[in-house]
Amino acid sequence: MIKYVAKRLLLLIPILIGVAFIIFTIMEFTPGDPAIRILGIEAPREALEQLREQLGLNRPFFTRFFDYIFKIVTQLDFGISWRTKNPVFYDIMPRIPVSVTLAFLGIVFATIIGIPLGVLSAVKQYSPSDNILRVVSTILVAVPTFWLAMLLILLFSSYLAWLPSSGVASWKSYIMPVITCGGPYGCAILRMTRSTMLEEIRQDYVRTARAKGVPNNIITYKHALKNALLPVVTTIGQNFGAILGGSVVAESVFSLPGIGSLVILGIKSKDTPTVIASVLLIAFYFAIIMLFVDLVYAFIDPRIKAKYSKVN
Repeated sequence: MIKYVAKRLLLLIPILIGVAFIIFTIMEFTPGDPAIRILGIEAPREALEQLREQLGLNRPFFTRFFDYIFKIVTQLDFGISWRTKNPVFYDIMPRIPVSVTLAFLGIVFATIIGIPLGVLSAVKQYSPSDNILRVVSTILVAVPTFWLAMLLILLFSSYLAWLPSSGVASWKSYIMPVITCGGPYGCAILRMTRSTMLEEIRQDYVRTARAKGVPNNIITYKHALKNALLPVVTTIGQNFGAILGGSVVAESVFSLPGIGSLVILGIKSKDTPTVIASVLLIAFYFAIIMLFVDLVYAFIDPRIKAKYSKVN
């Protein structure tokens, strides 16, 4: 198991370098001049050229990229923000708790509504409750995040005046963003739980348990659900990473000071170091989450633990 974890962590290095290259390339070829974004369109040409030289924009593309990677590997230096003139993690660190809190609460909310309702939908297959859950989950999965966010703001902030529409002044500020981020993913977990549970409750061991008189609740939650959890755990892990990386819309609509909104500011101002560092941080979190999901498998299915133990 330790060797497996070590190999996965080492594999992160080329993955993160690849992510950095993709983001560096995208920022390079998107329209706009960082010097003009910083100094303004009316800045003298001499000042623009001096800033481009200072930022290294006059050097070849690959030279700048490999210099950037070399500084990260040797000095853990992710550069200076072109927009604020601060080290990039000086701007990122205060925003991490907001994004992590939003992602964590979002996946908890999605799991709490997804697994129980998915089990109910499978056990009550083709019943009115199953039909309603399937229709509602299909609609919510297809609803764009920004549209759902605006509907919640209109209902709970503008009409009912129950919740704040922006900022993080109190715990109430997280309610609508959590629903916005977690609701669609909760529906995805519901659909996956329903699908896997339907497969399990039709297995021979379930019929045997019923023939022996084992109560339905024990069959459902102790036996069938445990065996159906593997793909559900995968879905939860992927959704956690997706919420963490895809909370840009929710953070923008609700004006939350998270990493996603910082990425938007960085893209608008062509602040390449900030965008790369933010995306690398999100990619690192996502990779660690998926590693944790793989390790959780070992506690759910002993066969997988035995497989890990054989990895050299």
